[in-house]
Amino acid sequence: MYFDPMYLVFALPAILLVMYAQWRVQSTYAKYTQVPNARQVTGEQAAEVLLQATGLQNVNITGIPGQLTDHYDPGKKILGLSAEVAKNKSVAALGIVAHEVGHAVQDKEGYGPMRLRSGLVPVVNLGSTLGYIMFFAGIILGFTGLAWLGILFFSSGAVFALVTLPVELDASRRALGLLQKTRLVVNEELGEARKVLNAAALTYVAALAQAISSLLYFVFILLGAGRRRD
Repeated sequence: MYFDPMYLVFALPAILLVMYAQWRVQSTYAKYTQVPNARQVTGEQAAEVLLQATGLQNVNITGIPGQLTDHYDPGKKILGLSAEVAKNKSVAALGIVAHEVGHAVQDKEGYGPMRLRSGLVPVVNLGSTLGYIMFFAGIILGFTGLAWLGILFFSSGAVFALVTLPVELDASRRALGLLQKTRLVVNEELGEARKVLNAAALTYVAALAQAISSLLYFVFILLGAGRRRD
């Protein structure tokens, strides 16, 4: 199988950033999951307090398997908490739960970027598969227009990553405000919760960098193919 060394030129910086982001999340989470919060509340108890405080009694809390799999499902109005977060009385658990409640508040308020991201999901699912097919078919058959159309479809992933970033940053901002408002954290714990959320945010920055680097690589291939034909 042929490997294009130019791929590393585009992809390696993003790959290294992804690896660093994953390490940062795991190490930060491991550190602050061992730091008990002053209120001695579990993640599940914190979720109940936060949902009550934001008027989101219609959101159900449910357990889900895995580690750091916690999420909010806007379609089902479900706050999914991993067992490690739900039962843990740590600062990390408070930060993670508050972040997901922040997404629930976004949903309640009809936050524009979140609605846009949800609308992009089917486009990304289609584009990530169809884009590759159209791109390589265009290259092989010499149909430049088809290849560019494939890149357009493929670029939906980068757009999705770009839209996701402000959604996640806004949820973290809301999370810190909610933790203060409900007095679930004392002053020094707010900074610790912020570190957990900032580490998580880095993963979305890395995902955006990876999506853009892949897109630029395909553009480079297509432009190179065009020059060879000329």
